[in-house]
Amino acid sequence: MPTSPPVMAGGPGGWPGVDAAAGSAEENVPIRGVPRTIEATLRQPGRMMRQLGQPGSGALVATLVAITVVCSLVYGFVAGTFSGGVQLWAAPVKIMTGLLLSTLICLPSLYIFSCLSRSRGGLLEVAGLVAGFLALMTVLLVGFAPVAWVFSQSTNSVAAMGALHLLFWTVATAFGWRFLRQGFMHLQAESAAGLRVWMAIFLLVAVQMTTALRPIIGSADTLLPGEKKFFINHWVECLDSPKPR
Repeated sequence: MPTSPPVMAGGPGGWPGVDAAAGSAEENVPIRGVPRTIEATLRQPGRMMRQLGQPGSGALVATLVAITVVCSLVYGFVAGTFSGGVQLWAAPVKIMTGLLLSTLICLPSLYIFSCLSRSRGGLLEVAGLVAGFLALMTVLLVGFAPVAWVFSQSTNSVAAMGALHLLFWTVATAFGWRFLRQGFMHLQAESAAGLRVWMAIFLLVAVQMTTALRPIIGSADTLLPGEKKFFINHWVECLDSPKPR
């Protein structure tokens, strides 16, 4: 008997084709617990996306948010070891707070772009994908943390450490972007243009947040800055006059 070819769902606007067939029985098993959630985020993004779209996914989203909080605090502590003292607790709190605030600020615009691209995801499903995006990013940052610690103990340059952390964040964000893009494909969005615009907005908000909450790398006389500053101006000043810790 002739067999039918597999159904492929490849929307217009630049999305590559993806297999629209249902996942295996294993991939439909509920994801429970922190270790399994991390493993599914890293190794089985399709399984994660399917379960985020199912009823009762609130526990999975809560686990992803908890992973984000813990991993960002761990990475922040490592960043704080560069200066020590107050920064051992201030840097973790600032990194965690800045990341969550940046996401909350940008979440409404992502939902609007999702609607404009005619995806079938609702607000809760889009929020779940963002939670997976953040969890993946911060898990990768924890993986980079030992390297960051080595350099924090062997250099006095604020500019060099800032550049190293920026590199780690860029790599982690790139993998998070891939997760989000696959999520929009799963939601059958017709175009990736809105997601690209949103990612640019998110990056701008995130780097400005690091400036608004400075210092994160290095130390200062006050816990928070006393003046407003654009992140590019702040970076240029750090490059022009690097301070030893």
